[in-house]
Amino acid sequence: MRPVRALSGTVAAGTVVLALVVIGAAFIGARRGFPGPGGESVLWHIAIAATVIGAQLFSDRSRGMAALVGSAAVFLASGILIWTQWWG
Repeated sequence: MRPVRALSGTVAAGTVVLALVVIGAAFIGARRGFPGPGGESVLWHIAIAATVIGAQLFSDRSRGMAALVGSAAVFLASGILIWTQWWG
């Protein structure tokens, strides 16, 4: 279970960094007058980042199947974000 939790922690950290990049791009785009990610995309990234942080904390504090479920939630939420906001 430890390697799965480590991998989901890496995915969660990457998702948070991705959310920060999208927020930064929206901010810079608004200040410089060029199109950036819209408000809906920013909200999706913030919501999923908060979700994966919570799921990863649950996974890190749990053992056994509960930890696996928390890690799976991180993978699922991050996958949904990538699928809907980047590949959609």
